[in-house]
Amino acid sequence: MCVCVFMGGECRRATGTCQAQRLSPPPPAVDYNRPSLPSHTGNDNNMNSLLRTLVPALSLPLTGLFGASALAQNVDAPPGWTMPRTEYGHPNLQGYWGNQTQTPMERPADLADKPVYSEEEARALEQRLREQLNGTVTVLDPNRPAPEAGARVGQEAEAENTDVEVGFTRINGQYRTSLVVDPADGRFPFLENGRSRDIYGQWRAQGFGEFDGPEIRNAGERCLSAIGTMPPMALLPYNSNVQIVQNKDYVMIVGEMVHDARIIRLNGEHQPEHVKTWFGDSIGHWEGDTLVVHTTHFRPEISNFRIVSSGELQVDERYTLVNEREILYAYTVTDPQIYKQPYSVEMLLHRMEPHEKMYEFACHEGNYSMELILRGARQQEHDERLKQAGTP
Repeated sequence: MCVCVFMGGECRRATGTCQAQRLSPPPPAVDYNRPSLPSHTGNDNNMNSLLRTLVPALSLPLTGLFGASALAQNVDAPPGWTMPRTEYGHPNLQGYWGNQTQTPMERPADLADKPVYSEEEARALEQRLREQLNGTVTVLDPNRPAPEAGARVGQEAEAENTDVEVGFTRINGQYRTSLVVDPADGRFPFLENGRSRDIYGQWRAQGFGEFDGPEIRNAGERCLSAIGTMPPMALLPYNSNVQIVQNKDYVMIVGEMVHDARIIRLNGEHQPEHVKTWFGDSIGHWEGDTLVVHTTHFRPEISNFRIVSSGELQVDERYTLVNEREILYAYTVTDPQIYKQPYSVEMLLHRMEPHEKMYEFACHEGNYSMELILRGARQQEHDERLKQAGTP
């Protein structure tokens, strides 16, 4: 069986191999103020080994970058561009969008005082990424040896091969070193032990083990939701695509991962506070040409390693179509149980190419990990009991 997770690519059988192949060359950079970087050919499917070894000579660490597909971007509208509108006069956000970028959510600690890269630094980083990608082998040998000791082993079928491009987020002419823009250091403003203050940390503090049962595993592991479409939309390592559909009274955001559908009511009121849902309760309105959305009443179990949260989580989002291919997406997270202060993020959603589409994401059908994790924990407990009893 051949299983691929590459967007903009196809999965095909070969002689004992699974090969990811892009359907067409990547599109040029959407940038109206400078020439695009030279186009490249070759493989586009390497992430983690690349990010471990990249550009030491530039002293611009890429630790923690998310592999994904986005070229250098700019939110300036091209000359003569007219905002497309729906029949109701609202900006037309409809279509398929991705939020991939090589810019990390949090700024690397040693770049705390460096919010942007220079043009030269960004171009050099992109060029080195291209050189690394061009030398990557695409065909996966089924007889290849096990990973080296200490190598990353992820949940993906092949962690070293996933769809990746070379660009960094460019907003208002600036190449950002992080998507977090407030606080000024580009880091999450956690309270002391903030990462352990969510419901899972509370359960562990009460004596429950992290493998005691499925309830103590996060919603993503259990295929109950994906964080790509929950408010706020966070970066995912793959399948980071959404479809936006809108009419006069509603905006719907459907994510590719787990096919979550989020419904935003326009000009409505929040449900009663005791009604908690996985994605919270979202209401929105238009401020000029910007869609403004406020979400509250989250279930505390939605907390995950990308967005640590409690039942007090609130999210404010702003969606602004800035040209034919990009939405400026900004949001602020408030959760006084987890963070010292609210934090804010700015990023871009880029329109997928006409030949690209969202694919079925079968999570539960292939989710053997949960059963195996819990089975392994029970086996360890069984072995420990035998050991304590002196049974060989």
